[in-house]
Amino acid sequence: MFYMSEDDSVGENSAAKYMVVLAWICGFGLLVYVFSGLLDKQVNPNSEPQSQRIGSQTEVRLKQNRAGHYVTSGFINGEEVVFLVDTGATDVSIPAHLAQRLQLQAGRKGLANTANGTVTVAESRIDTLRIGDIVLNNVSANLNPGMQSEHILLGMSVLRQLEFTQRGDSLILRTL
Repeated sequence: MFYMSEDDSVGENSAAKYMVVLAWICGFGLLVYVFSGLLDKQVNPNSEPQSQRIGSQTEVRLKQNRAGHYVTSGFINGEEVVFLVDTGATDVSIPAHLAQRLQLQAGRKGLANTANGTVTVAESRIDTLRIGDIVLNNVSANLNPGMQSEHILLGMSVLRQLEFTQRGDSLILRTL
């Protein structure tokens, strides 16, 4: 016959409570993981932009995010970045804190008019910029110390080298 002391019962209850708590923590962690991926897709629906060849041209189609902006992943000098398409920006505008990681050198300083007022920026050049299979070289950029996010504004120094058309909720970028 099996007899259980009061001490054994208390130990089993504690273990059961810890297992229930651990199960809830694991379940919560799984929910956070799943929903963070969905939220990321809403901010950047173009995390893996697809390209296609049309004759001698390369085309990338971007979908609008929930806010109506065109956000896409890409590369600067081989480093992955996130671009926000901004037709109002003269050049590609890069947060200054990303300069070293992206292998960018600060050049001549100047003033730039931004949505947040006038700011002092440093000129720079991007050796290679890539979105999908579209690759551009020697692109004008500026390093902006006032930008604190990780997003890079994809300005007209890139867009004027491409044909771009908006249709519905898509932006089509095509090489010239």
